Amino acid sequence: MKQFLLRAAIASLGLWAASQVVPGITIDGAGTLAGAALLLGVVNAIVRPVLVLLTLPITILTLGLFLFVVNASMFGLVAYLLKGFHLAGFLPALLGSLLVSFVSWLGSAFIKD
Repeated sequence: MKQFLLRAAIASLGLWAASQVVPGITIDGAGTLAGAALLLGVVNAIVRPVLVLLTLPITILTLGLFLFVVNASMFGLVAYLLKGFHLAGFLPALLGSLLVSFVSWLGSAFIKD
């Protein structure tokens, strides 16, 4: 449970960074930020594997590049489900998902399993 909360905090940091750096991403408050991080974790754990499996042929055809679209769609799904988290389109969702993934990867490198 402690590691899950730590990873959610790292995701919150990535979401905050994305809202500061990427134009088109706005988060209304700290509560929305925490909720978005938790919801993003749930969506990535439940919905993303199903979507990756369903889009496997196109992912293979594009040599894995379609996974960027899948990640951006998960980011957009969280914005759709959560009030106070706004996206201006696909490009901010793509850039935001890349930034959150990078910050999460970097933060997870310092967490001992």
